Amino acid sequence: MWMIEILIGLASGLAVGTGFVAFLTVLGIVPRLMQLSRTESKLRVYESAIILGVFCGIYLSFGDTSIEITIVGLVVWGLLHGIFIGMLAAALTEVLNVFPLLFKRVGIDGFLIPLVMALVLGKIAGSLFQWVLFWR
Repeated sequence: MWMIEILIGLASGLAVGTGFVAFLTVLGIVPRLMQLSRTESKLRVYESAIILGVFCGIYLSFGDTSIEITIVGLVVWGLLHGIFIGMLAAALTEVLNVFPLLFKRVGIDGFLIPLVMALVLGKIAGSLFQWVLFWR
C-alpha cells in the first residue's frame, strides 16, 4: 500500500512541478513583469522571491505551524492571491502550446491526445476522490 502512495505522491509532485516550471519559463511571466515594471536589473531579487515563496508555501502546507493574521493581513494576502490567479488565468490561453511542443521535443507527439486525456481524467478522479472522502 505504501508503494502506491509513493507513486501517487511522486506523480502529483511531478505534475505540479511541471506546471509551475511551465508557468514561469514557457509563458515568460517573470520577464514580462520585469519589462513592464522596468526592473530588469533586479533579476536576482525576482529569483530569490520565487524560491523563498516556494519554500514558504511548502513549509506552510506541510508544517504544523499556524499563522495569526489580522483583517488587514488577510486583505493583503487575498490581494496577492488574486494577482497570482489573475496572471495565471491570463497565461492559461498560452498553455495549450506547451504540451504539443514538449511532446514533439520528447518524441511522443503521436500520443498527445491520450496523454492529455490521462491528465484530465486523473485530475477529475483526484478531485472526485477528495470531494467524496473529505467533503461529505
